[in-house]
Amino acid sequence: MNDQKYLYAMQQEIKPALGCTEPIAVALAVAKAKETLGCLPQRVELWVSCNILKNAMGVGIPGTGMVGLEIASALSCVAGRSLYGLEVLSGAKEEDYEAARAYAAEGRICVQTKDTDKKLYIEAHVYADGHEAVCIIEDAHTAITLVKLDDQILEYSEPQSQHPGSALDYGLDVSGIYRFITKVELEKIAFLRDVIAMNDAIAQEGLLRRYGMRVGQVLQGGLPMEELSLTDYVCAYTAAAADARMAGCTLPVMSTAGSGNQGICASLPVAAAARRLRIDEEPLLRAEALSQLITIHIKTHIGKLSPLCGCAIAASIGSAAGITYLLGGGLTEILYAIQNMISDISGMICDGAKSSCALKIASSLASAIQCARLANAGVTATKHDGIIAADAEESIRNLANLGSAGMDRADRVILDMMITK
Repeated sequence: MNDQKYLYAMQQEIKPALGCTEPIAVALAVAKAKETLGCLPQRVELWVSCNILKNAMGVGIPGTGMVGLEIASALSCVAGRSLYGLEVLSGAKEEDYEAARAYAAEGRICVQTKDTDKKLYIEAHVYADGHEAVCIIEDAHTAITLVKLDDQILEYSEPQSQHPGSALDYGLDVSGIYRFITKVELEKIAFLRDVIAMNDAIAQEGLLRRYGMRVGQVLQGGLPMEELSLTDYVCAYTAAAADARMAGCTLPVMSTAGSGNQGICASLPVAAAARRLRIDEEPLLRAEALSQLITIHIKTHIGKLSPLCGCAIAASIGSAAGITYLLGGGLTEILYAIQNMISDISGMICDGAKSSCALKIASSLASAIQCARLANAGVTATKHDGIIAADAEESIRNLANLGSAGMDRADRVILDMMITK
């Protein structure tokens, strides 16, 4: 069996990130433009797609105690380094946070929406001493397609796709993913230990300190974690990581398919379930690979950004598959779990990155465990149930169609509500 496309998909889509990936992608564009300009910009203009603005308005920027694209851009002007990719702000120190807050307060940064069909589009213009530098990112969070200084184009590459909301297609399917995770040599997926370890660290931080809505802490209820039920254990542990991340914690996470919360939701529930059930490392790593690849597979259909909540619609379905495997399920039960999840939570919207994302994650993971248990009991939604089709692959396509054609205006309506507030 050829393992390469599955390994390649994970290598491309699982990456470290510091902070929410939408404002961080904007910070990356600003950092690249600033470096091209060669000095601290006197002024910054940003043109971003509706989805980027929606996901950046309410989320904490690490170390600043503030939210939004203005402070993310200001910190990038002061301390951003584009070579760090989605960890562009990782070198910032306390004096940089102070300087960034002052820079943002001076009104030097203007943010506007771009009239584009693309879900992921960022255009950063920076100005100083009569010169202008431009950086454009489109289709993927680190996909720089244009760098320009004044009228000179310094870098150019074709966008990944002309399809709005595009994502790379790795040619995956659920049956192939299952064959891969059951046959692959363990050392080839050993890197997933690092994914779990990085995301474990922020979950522990979220349980120890007060962040955001404290969903994880409240679900823990002051009890030792080992005394919680499987559902409460998984939901509390994973939600705590999102609590910390959405509030601007300075710890990085390992993202999946362009989202840190998706990375948390694709990795930690499976790791937490294995820990709670005292399952050995080998089945844990195979279940982790299953969860990650199902998440990537679904995101290929839905796109990098969507009106639908990526944690619920992709990563929690991946986790449901991984937990089904940990509970002893095979391919049939995994397909059942996917069908059950699509039947259950397909309507959960994305109304931007913010503290209550932890609440959505907890809700979708409670569903994931319920659907895994139903699947292992031989219970599945059928083609007579709403958008569910005769097989899981067609149901995934229906889910993607719901998120694109079916909710075409949803992002604009949601953003208008957010701006009006």
